[in-house]
Amino acid sequence: MVKIKNRDIQLIKEIILGIENVKGEKINQLDLKDIDNTPCDYFIVCSGNSNTQVSAIVNSILKTVSKALNEKPFHTEGLVNAEWVLIDYVNVVVHVFQNQIREYYNLEELWGDAKSIQIASNY
Repeated sequence: MVKIKNRDIQLIKEIILGIENVKGEKINQLDLKDIDNTPCDYFIVCSGNSNTQVSAIVNSILKTVSKALNEKPFHTEGLVNAEWVLIDYVNVVVHVFQNQIREYYNLEELWGDAKSIQIASNY
């Protein structure tokens, strides 16, 4: 069993706060640590209803994490279309989808062996 790093816990907490600040939906945390050959330890997956909301969610995550932890992502992609934006914090990768794109790619099913935790929204 792999020990969870304190940095990862804080990062996940701030990412989720950033998502909730702009009413991101269907927040799901996938724990990939016990699966071989994974690109990271955690996925955080959420949805927005439009490209405007997806952009707002991404900006809120970036701002919240930067302010709380003074940390910037290693890489971000997908901002131009804002249908599926990936934010790479190395051990934690965030996927912000528009609803129909999330249903089409179905990451939670693709990574079905991962431990999944659905996050209850505070609003």
